[in-house]
Amino acid sequence: MKERVLPDVNGYVLAGGKSSRMGRDKALLELAGKPLVLRAVEKLQRVCMGVYILGSHWELEGCAPLIRDLHEGCGPLGGIEAALVHSSKTWNLFMAVDMPFLPVGLLEGWVRMVTGQKNARLAMFIVDDRPQPALCLLHRDVAPYVREAVAGGELKLLRVLKSAAEELALCQQTGLEEVFLNSVLEEGVFLGKGGSWIGWTPTEKQWAARHLWFANLNTPEDFAAAQTLAGELE
Repeated sequence: MKERVLPDVNGYVLAGGKSSRMGRDKALLELAGKPLVLRAVEKLQRVCMGVYILGSHWELEGCAPLIRDLHEGCGPLGGIEAALVHSSKTWNLFMAVDMPFLPVGLLEGWVRMVTGQKNARLAMFIVDDRPQPALCLLHRDVAPYVREAVAGGELKLLRVLKSAAEELALCQQTGLEEVFLNSVLEEGVFLGKGGSWIGWTPTEKQWAARHLWFANLNTPEDFAAAQTLAGELE
């Protein structure tokens, strides 16, 4: 759907994890005949102008250009640091490699909503009271705070994002809630069946599978369960 692509947004797949609970590199696991990393890349390609993979395994290069960490062993924040140095776009969308059920329409509507807010600089979802920082949208103004955190050894992603938002709110002399947009998703809260808050309406099938939208595949059991639900994939 080429018309969905947002010209000032790059997309990055977080695929540099050790996959220790899975026992093998989950980025290359095939779900319904397609590697998870390729599913993530194709999803972002329908929203973002440029799409890249954050990781170090050469096998991933066949799916999209690979961006390696500037500092090894820094977890997701190390990948985000490298991406923000690499990117020439105002906004950058980060998504974990293991979220195959997230609807593209939800993603695209959310990105449009966030990037249309004048004071917004960071955004993420809170699902059933649990923050989801591995799916986040970051303005290029966040880059200095990420670099500083990595240099200082502060690698907790959520903590770094909150700290950056607080500093940016002070700089902009505006409210924290205008700088850091947290979209709360609970049944009956914000996202009713119409999804009007982002201009997107899920199909009956998508709505029935809403419990899978933010599901991460961390273990062999998670992956086996996902295989039985492959019919819910877009």
